[in-house]
Amino acid sequence: MYLHLGQDVIVHTDSILGIYDMDTATWSKHTRAFMSTMERAGHVVPLFEDLPKSCILCEEGGEPTLYLSQLSTATLLRRSGQTIPE
Repeated sequence: MYLHLGQDVIVHTDSILGIYDMDTATWSKHTRAFMSTMERAGHVVPLFEDLPKSCILCEEGGEPTLYLSQLSTATLLRRSGQTIPE
């Protein structure tokens, strides 16, 4: 199955390692350091016009990619057809 992340970018759901809310994920200094490292390595793909609402960590071909999307985590979850276990 595939998931549309915005801006005409589609990824295979098997390559998705995690989907994170930017409002809460960027509070941690470890997360900010990880994002900076990914950006310096050229592994960040911005898919937004204003502010990103979510980030999607994928591994494609053995290489990590961090997509920054203007779509919320709830929208991405709905599009994926998955549910959150209770």
